Amino acid sequence: MIKVNFNAEVDKAQAQRILAEIKKDAMGGWMELPKKYDMGEFARIKEAAAKINEESEYLVCIGIGGSYLGHRAVIEALRPKSETKIIYAGNSLSKRELEWALEKVGDHDFSINVISKSGTTLEPAIAFEAFKKKLIEKYGAEEAMTRIYATTDAKQGALHDEAVENGYTRFVVPDNIGGRYSVLTAVGLLPMAVAGVDISKLLEGAAEAVETAVEPALNYAYMRYTLDSKGYDTEMFASFEPATVYFNEWLKQLFGESEGKEKRGILPDSLIYSTDLHSLGQYIQDGRRNLFETIIDYPTDDLNAKIVAAVRIAHTEGGIPVLNISVPSFDEKGFGELVYFFELTCAVSAKLIGVNPFDQPGVEKYKLELRKLLEK
Repeated sequence: MIKVNFNAEVDKAQAQRILAEIKKDAMGGWMELPKKYDMGEFARIKEAAAKINEESEYLVCIGIGGSYLGHRAVIEALRPKSETKIIYAGNSLSKRELEWALEKVGDHDFSINVISKSGTTLEPAIAFEAFKKKLIEKYGAEEAMTRIYATTDAKQGALHDEAVENGYTRFVVPDNIGGRYSVLTAVGLLPMAVAGVDISKLLEGAAEAVETAVEPALNYAYMRYTLDSKGYDTEMFASFEPATVYFNEWLKQLFGESEGKEKRGILPDSLIYSTDLHSLGQYIQDGRRNLFETIIDYPTDDLNAKIVAAVRIAHTEGGIPVLNISVPSFDEKGFGELVYFFELTCAVSAKLIGVNPFDQPGVEKYKLELRKLLEK
């Protein structure tokens, strides 16, 4: 069970109204998902993962933002053992990165999991075309189509239509779950299963969190709201486990896209200690006092525990509010709980400041401007 080391003043009546609003929201499907997962799809995910493991040395995961950050976070944290290695593509427009990924695959056997609701986002679309070409050159068109797994809209969109036409194995990006809240859907479960993550235990942890995470999540959301109202407008997510660097990246997306609207929201940033104690540590200790620190306290050894304690003491004495989130276990079940806990905290936090947790108009703005430039 997730535990926090602080007690915020929670308006219980308001909190219950907010929880009810989130559950009824058209994009609130993630709230009950861990306890109501479609076990038919779950079996198909496991079957597809087994096929990929059997015939491929690499799975190329193509996606950007919520289509890749969540599952990469869990995979890189847990470092599961699998003969099939994951390569990520389509998360930038860097020609060098795309060429590196293509060279990495080389002449090895590979499959593709392209993850996109619409199929029109430029970064993954370009990477998909490049890897699809390589797949066809290696296996021929007929076999290549059997090695493409499309996670996309159930009924429409460019990728959906292409997948139907070519017979790709398809999984659904649910209409009622947005990208950054989609870690526990096929968006995240297929690549995690291929990588060797026990997705049954992951969902088990998340299902337990549906019941156990509500109180600590509300506590955390109201504490963030209180700190924000006092001028603490930057949150530093701090971990003492280097393997969790991508989990921190997912947190930055989750909170940044959910709260950063209408000139509101806490700015999320992240640190990996003790490495960053020797870079940003000076600023954290003696810089501007507009930030607070959220330590994600994973189970660890005695030496690392002493560093955690020392940082907490030093930074508290330096005038920084230090929040502590204790994770019960560093395994699939623990990360299932943690993912759900942060999703719930984030949605409530956004509601408290009066913004929609589930849209991202700023992201759409850059896409629109990019299209205009490309059309010219």
